[in-house]
Amino acid sequence: MANMLTFLKNVFPSDATGKRNYNEILLTLVAVAIPTKYIFISLALMLYVVYACYLGIRYKTFVFKKALVIPVVFYGIMCLSLFWTRDKALTLSGLQKELPFLFVPIAMMMTPRISKDSINRILRNYSWFMVVYALVFIFRAIIRFITTKDTSVFFYHNLVTEDLNAIYISIFASLGLLYFVAKNDHKTVTKAASVILFLFVLLLSSKSIITIDVILIIAFYAFFAEIPKSIKTVTIISVITFVVCSFVFVKQVRERFLIEYETAFVDNTINTKIGNGNVYNISLHQAWTQDKFEQNHFFPGTALRVFQVRVFTELLVEHAILWTGFGLEASQEQIKSKTQQYGLYGNYGDFNYHNQYVQTFSDLGIFGFLCVLIMVIWNCKNAFISKDFLHIAFSITMIILFLSESFFCRQRGIVFFILLYCLFQNAEVKISKK
Repeated sequence: MANMLTFLKNVFPSDATGKRNYNEILLTLVAVAIPTKYIFISLALMLYVVYACYLGIRYKTFVFKKALVIPVVFYGIMCLSLFWTRDKALTLSGLQKELPFLFVPIAMMMTPRISKDSINRILRNYSWFMVVYALVFIFRAIIRFITTKDTSVFFYHNLVTEDLNAIYISIFASLGLLYFVAKNDHKTVTKAASVILFLFVLLLSSKSIITIDVILIIAFYAFFAEIPKSIKTVTIISVITFVVCSFVFVKQVRERFLIEYETAFVDNTINTKIGNGNVYNISLHQAWTQDKFEQNHFFPGTALRVFQVRVFTELLVEHAILWTGFGLEASQEQIKSKTQQYGLYGNYGDFNYHNQYVQTFSDLGIFGFLCVLIMVIWNCKNAFISKDFLHIAFSITMIILFLSESFFCRQRGIVFFILLYCLFQNAEVKISKK
């Protein structure tokens, strides 16, 4: 029992007055709930928002913060879209899901700025929880492999379920991985945590996240790590060698990268994984220019995203949605009609834009799009000003990720982005005295 109390005191230390920092505890609770069921995410958010509002009202600590107003304005535009939406039911449902854009920034303005130490502890606890999640999923895959002898249980959606989504879990795990990389200590347990999360991200097989993580890890050792140059070189070479070996020897990871490379610039290559030689991969050029498609045409990830951008540009002209968009969550029916017009296989009509910038523009028009743009640019600017590697990593990841995922279409994506955005924007700024 004494050891447990000591552990908890280290995880959530008291402040200078001896009081427990419940704001930090509740923010940690929200962070670690993100990869869990929606009900737990909602409960954690409710507890944090209620406590923050209590602090703000009791101690009159509300402070207007410009960076935190932008998400509130963003949510306001979502509410206004009710007046012109093409599907009121979907917009109302979307407004419930997007509520963190309203409540989390207001809660942050209700509480004092968060110390760098406090943010570090929140990220530390979150990262260790991600190690636990990774081990649980890997262990579950091992059990399934023993019974099925199917190696696919270790990869992509099969590893974490399609509801959790491999790409989203990759993003969540990557933050933990980059935390341990940035910690840069020589403890065996920290190195083990880094290896577990790196392996987990590789098994999840998200091409964009693996690429971003490798670039960021190399950038950390090249520009941030305070270690001898010889050790930097060895570490960078080791990371590159590990990734290359993964591509060479792990078939599932290699194939997910190769299909993009092999099909991007060559029309109508045969898809060897679907059908019996009668399914053809669509190239980037075909996705952007071809007038008609067949039911046996397959769109690899990049080609699908190119086609979705093409759909948006056509809808922008045909429906004059520059100023208003179709309404929050109301673009999907228009996408579906376009896939039918071009003769795509029916299921393609169920895919969103897979691009947050385009998704927001289509749903909310240019003002919603500008809000997203301002948030990511402001976040990136402050990250480089602070010279905080984790903040920089988060900002760069979001800018790039938004090009390939409609991140705000899932509650987990919304909470992850707005929580970290507000945490970093609400961090204490230490002003040096001259």
